[in-house]
Amino acid sequence: MNPKSELLKVLSERGFVHQGTDLEALDARIMEGPLTAYIGFDATASSFHVGSLVQIMVLYWLQKTGHRPLVLMGGGTTKIGDPTGKDESRKLLNDDEIQKNIKSLSKVFDRALTFGKNPTNAILLNNADWIDTLNYPAFLRDYGTHFTINRMLTFDSVRLRLEREHPMTFLEFNYMILQAYDFLELYKRYDCCLEIGGADQWGNIINGVELVRRIAHKTVFGLTTPLITTSSGAKMGKTAQGAVWLNADLLSPYDYWQFWRNTEDQDVGRFLRMFTILPLDEIKRLEKLEGADINEAKKVLADQATSFLHGEEAVREARITAEKLFESHGANLDEATLPTLLLSNEEIEKGIPIIDLFCRLGLTSSKGESRRLIEGGGARLNDEPIQDELFVLSLSSFKGQELLKLSAGKKRHGLLKKQ
Repeated sequence: MNPKSELLKVLSERGFVHQGTDLEALDARIMEGPLTAYIGFDATASSFHVGSLVQIMVLYWLQKTGHRPLVLMGGGTTKIGDPTGKDESRKLLNDDEIQKNIKSLSKVFDRALTFGKNPTNAILLNNADWIDTLNYPAFLRDYGTHFTINRMLTFDSVRLRLEREHPMTFLEFNYMILQAYDFLELYKRYDCCLEIGGADQWGNIINGVELVRRIAHKTVFGLTTPLITTSSGAKMGKTAQGAVWLNADLLSPYDYWQFWRNTEDQDVGRFLRMFTILPLDEIKRLEKLEGADINEAKKVLADQATSFLHGEEAVREARITAEKLFESHGANLDEATLPTLLLSNEEIEKGIPIIDLFCRLGLTSSKGESRRLIEGGGARLNDEPIQDELFVLSLSSFKGQELLKLSAGKKRHGLLKKQ
């Protein structure tokens, strides 16, 4: 389609639109005036990972184009656990754990959104406010009749689990009903007429759209974003070091900057569109760069994505650290911006196999990968090649220094520090 509304035009041009319940009707509704839309986030961890940035950027553009975003934290639904994409039940958290996670997760939205009482200001909500007070028999009587087991079994979140012969608890089976109820509740309270979510949430979103139609006799809309993979087919945000977290206490701003700096050449233009707020004309110029020049576009991507989440000062420090890593031989490095492993004198005196240190720093995922790295010539200690996989780090390795730089290839680095 060729959207007329600024919101759908921006989302389409930047690659955020995957499916919609009725995109033409939604476009027409947006043209009538500002709308309210929501995205839900369950509080299963203390930080989002970079995959959630897709939804956060959508909320940013929603507000930027004159609409009101609702950020719905799943204080209630987290107690059940979304079965979507899972072969096993999620770990059930208690109320204190959920509230602690919500407090930690909410910080990221302060970077992307403006909260307040103006018509387009964002609102942070918690579905525990209505889910925790439900009378279960009354809830089933009023809303259970609008869901058939036959249809629920066709949704991917249920069907795929059963096809793989993994059990689904009755608790999890309730999740899609409660998510649908969220949409109805937000429609009643805030005149919310659009739910947005990832492609894997399509079935849950459809349930909500239909429940609002059946109960309130109103037309509301659903929109999904694509699942983001790299050009090599890998799921975005998964690295040898683990998940790319958005909270600085779980992943340093430097490592976050470096993640974007390491983007595959073919993904630079797409990621600039989705994960920065650069003008499209500038992005088109950058994505045309070839050869060694594409590295400049990657640095722009890293700068812009890091600035959006952590601020300009974090970008400046990341740049300085990157320069030091390529120019320095381990002296005067800032361990606050790099993964750092503290080593006691006792274990250094005993000797530590170098293959273990690569794993402990998260530079490799296994000892086998460490060995292959050394065999391939990509392992370095203070920029000097490590040629022996049996090399053992000792006190003499430090040569009077407090810090040593351990490198896996040209782009992944960590620090070894004597306690």
